[in-house]
Amino acid sequence: MKILPSILAYLLFVLFLAIAPVAMQYNGYEDWLTPHFWLIFFFMSGLTFLVVSSILLVQHKNQEYYVQAFLAGTTVKILACIFFIIIFSMKNKINKYVFLADFFYIYFLNMGFELYILLRNLRHKNLR
Repeated sequence: MKILPSILAYLLFVLFLAIAPVAMQYNGYEDWLTPHFWLIFFFMSGLTFLVVSSILLVQHKNQEYYVQAFLAGTTVKILACIFFIIIFSMKNKINKYVFLADFFYIYFLNMGFELYILLRNLRHKNLR
């Protein structure tokens, strides 16, 4: 898989991921969304976009460093999310259960799609 189709697939996935929160926001379920939900959404989606695009770029340039780039990108993403959670929870009054549900909705679905794109790029070309 080339870099551009992977990035376009990710952007389409982010749009698909935003459908449920937008529907909740306009149908009266705003209390199920944490305050500043879209800040969390765009931070994690942007972070995942940077990680995926950088790993795909490393794979395109030099296949030997793909695993190291994947591990480094995943570590940086987890640490950035932890720091974001700490800073966000200190600055905003939040319901911790709603925040955890919103955070894990965004984080796990982004992580799943990230793994899908990156593992799809590892497939042997003869098996496609």
